[in-house]
Amino acid sequence: MVVSTKNGLKVWQRRDRKYQLISWAVLLIGTAIFVWCWQEISRSTTWAFFWDAPRIAADIGSRAMPPRWEYIFTLWEPLWDTLNIATLGTILALMMAVPVAFAAARNTTPSAYFIRPVALLIIVSTRSINSLIWALLLVKIIGPGVMAGLIAIAIRSIGFCAKLLYEAIEEIDEKQVEAIEATGAGRWQIMVYGILPQIMPALAGISVFRWDINLRESTVLGLVGAGGIGLQLQGSLNTLAWPQVSLILLVILAAVLVSEWVSAKVRGAII
Repeated sequence: MVVSTKNGLKVWQRRDRKYQLISWAVLLIGTAIFVWCWQEISRSTTWAFFWDAPRIAADIGSRAMPPRWEYIFTLWEPLWDTLNIATLGTILALMMAVPVAFAAARNTTPSAYFIRPVALLIIVSTRSINSLIWALLLVKIIGPGVMAGLIAIAIRSIGFCAKLLYEAIEEIDEKQVEAIEATGAGRWQIMVYGILPQIMPALAGISVFRWDINLRESTVLGLVGAGGIGLQLQGSLNTLAWPQVSLILLVILAAVLVSEWVSAKVRGAII
């Protein structure tokens, strides 16, 4: 076996039989798992539909063109609802994520044995379930509409914002905190004057980044009845109104591009 040294020279070393056997065993097990998964997928796939998919896609594409441009006046209100879901959901999430982040950070948590594990559990549990699933559950609990989508976006965003924020809190410059402690400041004064100024750029960047993500996710929440432009998309799909579907997709694409531009400008101004 040829091995390169730091100075670029190649030297011969004896092969390690144990290492070689483990490598071959991992390769064989990985290949067997791949083959088994492929067989399971093939067994549940109707291949006649799969091979006919290009023809069906071309047929739907021809039916969807040109878009029904006059339908755009019906989309302004759903689009506004989508924007509200993303914006208010992000604000609500930040209001809950900030205290959770301070409780999860090692250098600010009131209790490393009781409060911090609970905060970490909140972060993990809210991040582990997709916003579409949260919306599906909330539609069953509080009924369909914008409120279900707003709460779903907020719950999903808590863990994301809190995780990034508590990592930023743990990376602050402790010398500034020690200088404020030396003046005899209390716990809340230390937090306000020693910690918050250091994490504000990170908090602003996280907020804008999450709002951008939430705007994308809120466009599809209407598929499960959580309001927004996705509700119009679902209705158009159910009635096979393909010209309306193509217009809605174009509007969603335009909204995402605008949000990407806005978030990039804001992040550039912050940085």
